[in-house]
Amino acid sequence: MGATVAAKTGRRSHRSAYSLAMPPLPFRFTASMPPLNRPVPQWRDEIRRIEQLGFSSVSVSDHFTGGWAMDPLVAMTVAAEATTRLRVLGMVFCNDFRHPVLLHKSMANLDVFSGGRVEVGLGAGWLRDDHDAAGLPFDPAGVRVDRLAEAIEVVTGLFGDKPVTFTGQHYQLTELDGLPKPVQRPRPPLLVGGGSRRVLELAGRTADIVGVNPRLAPDVDPLAAVAEMSPERMDRKVAWARDAALAAGRDPGALEFQLRMFDVRVNHRGVEHRSTSSHAALADPAALAASPSVLHGEVEECVEKLLALRERYGINYLHLGGNLEAAAPIVARLAGR
Repeated sequence: MGATVAAKTGRRSHRSAYSLAMPPLPFRFTASMPPLNRPVPQWRDEIRRIEQLGFSSVSVSDHFTGGWAMDPLVAMTVAAEATTRLRVLGMVFCNDFRHPVLLHKSMANLDVFSGGRVEVGLGAGWLRDDHDAAGLPFDPAGVRVDRLAEAIEVVTGLFGDKPVTFTGQHYQLTELDGLPKPVQRPRPPLLVGGGSRRVLELAGRTADIVGVNPRLAPDVDPLAAVAEMSPERMDRKVAWARDAALAAGRDPGALEFQLRMFDVRVNHRGVEHRSTSSHAALADPAALAASPSVLHGEVEECVEKLLALRERYGINYLHLGGNLEAAAPIVARLAGR
């Protein structure tokens, strides 16, 4: 049916084109870790509330500037210790900040200590301020993506059963056995996110979870970022990852697609709960209304939109912004469904 509809409309239905017989992947939700600007016992209580609300994971970014205080490795460890079921996700580690051998060692240890609750997100890095403040070179995008591709190969190899020898332009390893071996087999899930064709194709070839973003760069206008998340652009971004997976001999239907909502306004029991990013605050209302990265309406309307989003794009892993009151009724309806 999906292929027939696509032929009539002229729009390719990517999910049906790749996996006609495969049921959609269950919905999963991630929430941001609370900032480290409150008493630590309260921070732990908030992490436990995220678990109790039914979120699949709690996620943390990787920055030096802009008032960012948390180290993702430490925060993920504390969050895992404070909970029993909740998964912990680096979304995403900046590849330029740590050698992939060290990242693997940290993630392999945490996977063991947490009983297999780690998800590893890795990106090329986009915020020049972080690099400048730390005295790190901010290489051209092509170089950073080349380095990311090598790092993914190194990390993936080290999670395997055999010692790794790797000779690349940026990294060299000689008979290095990645220890400890992870609880999750063959390894913790890998998330690679981006907005450019090259990064999304890399994600399709190598990752378990594809994070679909606008193109992030210091020179990108926030309005352009919102425009990039139009339905047509989303179709294209998903297709880049799926096509690359197919070309690499992987099953495109097995990929999880992760998306962060820019603007969430959920009406629940007569109260509107909001979570709005700076990108959305500046955008044209018509562009916002049409964007897959926007969720507005009563709880039932929001549920139906996310079901349609998954049907069209295969997106099943969602970040609904920083307001738990906005996200909670949606998570209650859809988590695991």
